[in-house]
Amino acid sequence: MRASRLVTLLFTLQRLRGATAAELARELEVSERTIYRDVAALSAAGVPLFTEAGRGGGIRLVDGWRTRLDGLTAQEAAALFAVGAPQVLAELGMSAALAGAQAKLLATLPAELREHARTVAERFHLDAPGWFHTPQQVTQLAAVAEAVWEQQQLRISYRRRADHVERTIDPLGLVLKAGTWYLAARSARSPDVVLTYRVDRIAAAESTGERFTRPDGFDLADWWADAANRFEAQMLRETVQLRLGPRGMTLLPHVADPDAAVRAVAHAGPADAEGWRAVELDVEDVVVAASQLTGLGGEVEALDPPELRTALAAAGAALAARNAPK
Repeated sequence: MRASRLVTLLFTLQRLRGATAAELARELEVSERTIYRDVAALSAAGVPLFTEAGRGGGIRLVDGWRTRLDGLTAQEAAALFAVGAPQVLAELGMSAALAGAQAKLLATLPAELREHARTVAERFHLDAPGWFHTPQQVTQLAAVAEAVWEQQQLRISYRRRADHVERTIDPLGLVLKAGTWYLAARSARSPDVVLTYRVDRIAAAESTGERFTRPDGFDLADWWADAANRFEAQMLRETVQLRLGPRGMTLLPHVADPDAAVRAVAHAGPADAEGWRAVELDVEDVVVAASQLTGLGGEVEALDPPELRTALAAAGAALAARNAPK
């Protein structure tokens, strides 16, 4: 994308203060001809560039001039406009910060990049929650997010079933998964263990006034991947064998655990003459699987275990009886 390359060129020149076209071409992995075209475009956009001929010459920025967008690529600039999740930002207490960033960005971007950012915002929008899911009421999210940012220890009241428990925690990071916020935090009672808290179950959150030190090497993305895998392994304890029709293969991710369904479809057996395929599906248990798989109607046949086949047959018979013509 040319807009991205222009910003990369600008920051490269700002870092080096000057370089030959050949050096810049190698740095950006483009031709020297492209470098000269991009330099002309930046000059036309008002960036004070000049070229010096001869030994020791090259393309340079005017001494003392710096863009105010240090470290920001064109994609990142566009992402500020295309973030498309105002509700998420409002919950985090970041709406005003985003508005300020956007205003500053528009004021400092060259015209071509400014138009690029606006174009992205006009054409892309992020809607985080899935269909048919009402966003959770997360009354304490702003307080939790501030504590995460400031490394402030929190005292929380956490809802567990019908009861509330009091915990003192070190909030390490927030994760948004399918419209639900999760908090990674260490308990003051077990500082070597990072636990997961659903933020919508935090009834109250108050800073203790104490700062905490983040654990060395803690990576939020890696931790979340491991936590999600452990949760899935705990929840999906059994495997069932099925035959699915063509439509059943398409519908499976909509009735069963989506990740488990994707794996089942990816490793499905060959299609028979009618397009039916054998699959192995990880499920929570047979009772839950039966209730989920009834959503496939006549597009599913249970092969194993036998009790799943019995449960689906019973559900089908009850449905047929209830809806028999009068």
